[in-house]
Amino acid sequence: MEQKKLYRILEDIIKEAPKIDTDEELLGYVLQQIINNEQIHIFGGRIWKLSEDKKAYILIKQSGDVDIIKDKYEVQVDRYPMFKKVGLYRSVIAEETDEYLIEKGIYQYSASGAGYRFKIKSSDDKEPYYLYQYLIALNAKSFEGDLLNALNIISMTLNSIMRARYVESSAKENIVELEKAREIQKGILPEHELKFGNYEMFGLSLPDKIVGGDFFDYLESEDKERVGVAIGDAASKGFSAAAQSLYVSGALRMGAEYQTKITAMVSKINNLVYETFPYERFVTLFYCELISDKKGLCQYVNAGQNPPLFFKSEIDRIDSLSSTGPVLGPAPYQKYYSDSINFRKNDILLLYTDGIAEATNEKFEFFGEDRIKDFIRKNKDHNTKDICYKLIQEVEKFSSHGVYSDDRTIVVIKRIL
Repeated sequence: MEQKKLYRILEDIIKEAPKIDTDEELLGYVLQQIINNEQIHIFGGRIWKLSEDKKAYILIKQSGDVDIIKDKYEVQVDRYPMFKKVGLYRSVIAEETDEYLIEKGIYQYSASGAGYRFKIKSSDDKEPYYLYQYLIALNAKSFEGDLLNALNIISMTLNSIMRARYVESSAKENIVELEKAREIQKGILPEHELKFGNYEMFGLSLPDKIVGGDFFDYLESEDKERVGVAIGDAASKGFSAAAQSLYVSGALRMGAEYQTKITAMVSKINNLVYETFPYERFVTLFYCELISDKKGLCQYVNAGQNPPLFFKSEIDRIDSLSSTGPVLGPAPYQKYYSDSINFRKNDILLLYTDGIAEATNEKFEFFGEDRIKDFIRKNKDHNTKDICYKLIQEVEKFSSHGVYSDDRTIVVIKRIL
């Protein structure tokens, strides 16, 4: 399943949850809803809790079509090296080694971390390792394909929700501090308009609340021969989202300054997001580089961002630039690939975030990609500034009576020579 779709399903599950007092009740509720949802293809699962001495995981919940094992059954950490890998990678899939569990027909298992991540000192003076407060083991029809990415999204979403519950119970939002954060964020966002070589571009970002998780940026090289264009969306909310977006934007600037290969740069940023924001949700990112030449080459990496739309003027065709790697944050050491397009005169590349495509009207219909494509064709002769503002106006008019709202960001790139 596509990562952002799974995330939306999990968000809906959480929104519809009844009042839940404890983290264990929350995990049990979400586990049952995941099993009940036919789109996720999980038919059973178990929840394990780390013992107080941090030496074992104890079974506290089992649901779905699974063989029932002993209540409060324990598995020792020192007999499961993979538990330490969960602390490092968030989710793993491995062969079962416990004889009792094998007798119960469990030959392969998945394990995803949830809750607090404890730093454990090794008794033999080796490097410390990490253990999650809870482990979620899910049973799927197949342990192949994109299951590991799905497990990471489930783990990350649960961690974010659990942390949000803690923050909400301990303090209210400080509006004065948020206003300061808003000014900082506005100060860091680039000027809307940029002209580079044969191109003009215009960007606009409208936060839904005081601060937002959307961002865009232009990154010009010192020799003026290359410019990077980025658009991203942090799935967290409020100040956490703003902090993530500013962090990724800053990391991009450093990477572009050193002229790092774009796939290596995005991979490194992913690792940094994973380490720096272990309890927050993911960040999506599209990053492309234009070169000051006549060939119109544009290389890009898409880390789970809404597919930008590339309008080819000569043949009146619009291509979607799909993901070339996973979203940033759920797991480290991910591989990202680059792809490329070639601009000709009057070609347009439109970048946008969820708040555009998923703006809803009173009937809960999405604005959607097809309406964006129709808009591009109708406005192809306008400059980038007009395209940007006209699209925002159409989206706001469409969603004026809708309930759902989100940050809205657009960047339009057009080759004019």
